[in-house]
Amino acid sequence: MKKLLSTIVTLALALPIAAFAQGTLKIGTVDMQRAFKEYNKTKDAEAKMKDAATAAQKEFNDRAESYKKALDEVNNLNKQLDAPALSADAKSQKAKERDDKIANIKNMEREMNDFRQTRERQLQEQQMHMREGIVKEITDVVMTKVRDNKMELVFDKSGMSLNGVPVVMYAPDSFDFTNDIMTVLNKPGRASSLEKTSAGPSPTPARASKP
Repeated sequence: MKKLLSTIVTLALALPIAAFAQGTLKIGTVDMQRAFKEYNKTKDAEAKMKDAATAAQKEFNDRAESYKKALDEVNNLNKQLDAPALSADAKSQKAKERDDKIANIKNMEREMNDFRQTRERQLQEQQMHMREGIVKEITDVVMTKVRDNKMELVFDKSGMSLNGVPVVMYAPDSFDFTNDIMTVLNKPGRASSLEKTSAGPSPTPARASKP
């Protein structure tokens, strides 16, 4: 979530060029990147994502620990098979036990790889879902401000052009209404549609032959 794709919020109406020349065009700017970073729900979403990533890592580590124990058991059986005093029957039994464990280890390897890939995809999708929900909510607040103040053009001052330069090269501070947007977004007790959707689909617990 650290990287927010630059968003240009533009409301363009059919206006005569003369109106722009006479300075009657009502223009505003908003810093969408700042709004995203300072929105309280962004911090909450980041905390949820961190918890989800930590839980996934713990589950993977538990699997890795079981995998290591299985390898140790196979290595121990190999040492026993090398013992000269081991009878033919005992050697045959231990060889079968070792082969069964090796087959199980191969299954564990596949499951661990599947688990890692699936968890990474689930976390990426969940992060994208949260980010899109937050950006939409900020944009909705911006557009409400635009309509209420009858603005004709609004630009994201944090946006960058394809040439790597700011889309808004200069605008008076009086044009910027980011503070107004933050006041609305972070108002205590404010109801939000994001609260219903920010969690997104929960990662499905990985199971055998999973995830």
